[in-house]
Amino acid sequence: MDSPATPHPTDPHASWRTWVPGQRVVVRRRVPTGGYTDVLGHLLAVGDDGVVVDTRRGPEAVAAADIALGKIVPPPPAPRRPRRG
Repeated sequence: MDSPATPHPTDPHASWRTWVPGQRVVVRRRVPTGGYTDVLGHLLAVGDDGVVVDTRRGPEAVAAADIALGKIVPPPPAPRRPRRG
């Protein structure tokens, strides 16, 4: 029996199942119109049904069936100092 933290052997692209809440991730999700959109933020929850990502607009749930790709990403760059001119 698979645990929620181990990838399903029948789904080689399900590396998101091994993620840990608190990590910064990007998830490419399928949309009903046939395209894709990205969800970027810190992972709040992960389970067999999908993930919840804390984005700039608030928490966003992504169903497992809608996840096309995903990866852990580095922290955002530090804010730039304003130019003087």
